[in-house]
Amino acid sequence: MKQAILTKMIDGGVVAVVRKIDRDKVMQVIEAIVDGGISGIEITLDSDGALDVIREANLAFKGQAVVGAGTVLDAQSANMAIHAGAEFIFSPTMNTETILTANRYGKIVIPGVFTPTEILQAQQAGADLVKVFPASVLGPTFIKDVKGPLAHVHMMPTGGVSLSNTEEYIRAGAAAVGVGGSLLRKDLIAEKRYSELQSLAKQYCDEVQKGRHALVNSN
Repeated sequence: MKQAILTKMIDGGVVAVVRKIDRDKVMQVIEAIVDGGISGIEITLDSDGALDVIREANLAFKGQAVVGAGTVLDAQSANMAIHAGAEFIFSPTMNTETILTANRYGKIVIPGVFTPTEILQAQQAGADLVKVFPASVLGPTFIKDVKGPLAHVHMMPTGGVSLSNTEEYIRAGAAAVGVGGSLLRKDLIAEKRYSELQSLAKQYCDEVQKGRHALVNSN
């Protein structure tokens, strides 16, 4: 079960970071980006009613998207999110207890890392993927260089990923990308322009596929 969910997340190639969106709009926002092809939905725990949103989204989009929790800072928060229905746990840092908690319940765990040492430590501790964060500081070249000696580790750059560099990150060897504000644009949400949000989500998915196609052809 866990492997099938992980495969769905990676195959989709994009995890949307849903952070602090108005409670009365958040389900419509999620619906729009899922309709656009996004298969990974991260609800950050610093959002209003985050656990309730995880429960509701998990029921509403089961089979279409994988819903998980983000900004998970410790094992206690991970435990609460998992019992609310989170299928994956995203952390901005590497916390061993959080990794152990997620694995105890058979959930996907993606800790934040910044160095090759942290990447390997996270993988050895039981991480399914690693969140290279903030990717804006490191860039696609970092992913490509680290994939040399650590080719077996799935990496997901997050923080600074945009429509203009998604393909480049995938070509560099990223398994998927985490995308926040550049996808979940405040102007589109405020004005309830959900069809444009859906279109933007599709563009991100298309960029992932272009990157994968280019990567295959270059090998």
